[in-house]
Amino acid sequence: MTKVYPNATAASSGSEGVKLCIGGGDPAVLTVWKKSLLFNCSGFTVFDGKGNLVFRVDNYVAGNKGEIVLMDASGKPLLTIRRKRLSLGDNWLVYDGETAANPRFQMRKHLNLLSSKSLARVSGGSSSSMRKAMYEIEGSYSQRCCAVYDERRRCVAEIKRKEAVAGVALGVDVFRLIVQPEMDTPVAMALVILLDQMFR
Repeated sequence: MTKVYPNATAASSGSEGVKLCIGGGDPAVLTVWKKSLLFNCSGFTVFDGKGNLVFRVDNYVAGNKGEIVLMDASGKPLLTIRRKRLSLGDNWLVYDGETAANPRFQMRKHLNLLSSKSLARVSGGSSSSMRKAMYEIEGSYSQRCCAVYDERRRCVAEIKRKEAVAGVALGVDVFRLIVQPEMDTPVAMALVILLDQMFR
């Protein structure tokens, strides 16, 4: 069986992996596995290029479907994602930590009947910045081939299929998230979680 995560002992290293992935000169290349490490949970497990656990999402099957918490390797909440109530379309708010006030940003599924490459639009969380787009996501999430563009149309993150060393495809549950230094890695992972919610 092909290894998804090469370094299983690094999970005890705490949140050090998160600090290594944010900023710097080189892009952060993460392996995203659409599987929780906990039994009877759905979610994500994310590893860095060295095989260290960086992020995790553990959603209990019977839990709240309108709230998702992105945690670091030690279980500290980084971002909380909540479905926006009473809104037209698929609209989600993202908060820092486990707070419920002052959303950091919101993401809305693109609803255009004409053919469009756009999947979703990310805008600021405050009421004054909700109209200004921070990011535009284009591509196909079901094929794990997406790009995130900032307001100046620079590609700041990409989702790509991952292949094993021998060229064996790992399927759509294991893929790469490539994050450029201009974007925070936890924010990029939150966008992946939201795409998964919108395009199931």
